[in-house]
Amino acid sequence: MAKKITLLGSTGSIGTQSLDVIRAQGYEVFGLSAHSQTDKILQQIEEFHPKYVCMTSEAGAEKLSAALAGRADAPKLLTGPEGLKTLAAMDGPDVVLNSVVGIAGLGASLAAIESGHDLALANKESLVTGGHLVTQAVAKHGVKLLPVDSEHSAIFQCLQGNRREQLNKIILTASGGPFFGKTREELVCMTKSDALRHPNWKMGAKITVDCATLMNKGLEIIEAMRLYDLPLSKVTAVIHRQSVVHSLVEFVDGAVMAQLGVPDMRIPIGLAMTYPNRTHNPAPALDLLSCGPLTFDAIDETAFPVSYTHLTLPTT
Repeated sequence: MAKKITLLGSTGSIGTQSLDVIRAQGYEVFGLSAHSQTDKILQQIEEFHPKYVCMTSEAGAEKLSAALAGRADAPKLLTGPEGLKTLAAMDGPDVVLNSVVGIAGLGASLAAIESGHDLALANKESLVTGGHLVTQAVAKHGVKLLPVDSEHSAIFQCLQGNRREQLNKIILTASGGPFFGKTREELVCMTKSDALRHPNWKMGAKITVDCATLMNKGLEIIEAMRLYDLPLSKVTAVIHRQSVVHSLVEFVDGAVMAQLGVPDMRIPIGLAMTYPNRTHNPAPALDLLSCGPLTFDAIDETAFPVSYTHLTLPTT
């Protein structure tokens, strides 16, 4: 059965890849949101015909309103942060996918959950800044929280069919980004353009820079602690340059399960949308005979001081 999707942050990297999946699945778009990229969301409106659209910036809302003026088929326009929460809470979609960047996504995440929607979450700030609020709301309202980050989707998949109390450790993988192997002294000379040259993934600028510094891995450690109610001692990370093993779970009997795939965000996005089913995905399948050797290295704590090894967090 075709699903209806509300996609928050539709003009960003995750948003546009989510629309690739929606297009491939033949799903219906109930609502879209963007901050200021009016031209891009106009193209999305033309193709997907959402019933509702939210522009969170005032200038973007004014420009979009003018572009849609007089059109009988125009979607209803919502504006600002409150409009984003209203859209997230609306009856109609089967899944709300939140790929808004930054803390602005937390209110929308909570609005979707409190309205009884399953939430596909790509907005890591929702968990980093308000993780207990999100997980408590999920438990209270009995909805599904479906992780979209490749690492947390991998963990989610490895835990299927296993009891949570048998989990011993979560092992997140990090590509190491463009600065792998460089010393602290060498990193002083690196520029923004250097940081944006990720070897494996195509992502937005913020998360690409965060990956280069390993800040992103620290945030994902916090996410894992919140999602699975684990202390820091039970969550670790290793460098895996090939970005084929997306994360691993170690169980109390010593067994380790991993999820593998090509480095393409459409795979975890697709699973979050189609869950509990798996269907055809526009991303290519992994060819084990051509992907090369799979290697693992420790994180260099001296060169990357913002990595998880320096986190000090409460356990609640």
